Amino acid sequence: MSQKPSVLFVCLGNICRSPLAEAAFRARAEEAGLDVETDSVGTAGYHIGEPPDLRSIAEAANHGIDISGYRGRQLSADDYTRFTHILALDHSNLADIRERAPANSTAKIALLLDQVPTRKGSAVDDPYHDGADMFALTWKLVDEAAKALVAELRDGSD
Repeated sequence: MSQKPSVLFVCLGNICRSPLAEAAFRARAEEAGLDVETDSVGTAGYHIGEPPDLRSIAEAANHGIDISGYRGRQLSADDYTRFTHILALDHSNLADIRERAPANSTAKIALLLDQVPTRKGSAVDDPYHDGADMFALTWKLVDEAAKALVAELRDGSD
């Protein structure tokens, strides 16, 4: 891969799942010494400029990561050429990402959990209407995918 890897994580509002996915991936990439760019966005503009959900902030803090400074933003046309990978947290957002892709898109667009062979086709469900236990499960899933993605990028198999 000639371009520096860059990964964009996408959920609906960019306050629960995608900030956790970004945080997990950033931490795993740093541990591996992998030079990457990463960000997270929502397909909807509900929370532009807002910090992550307090439960996401708390879950990231449980893993020694501070995401309180993250701010929500919405997927833009520029993201399709800025990032080498655009990874959706669920099927609905994957469909929205693909539908909005401009003709000049160069990003690999996929479902996040497709990075994990035993979870291909699975979604990371939105924990917004649930309790802290669902945020812990969200972390478990996005961290598992982050580890797999870092290994793939480090080994140059993508």
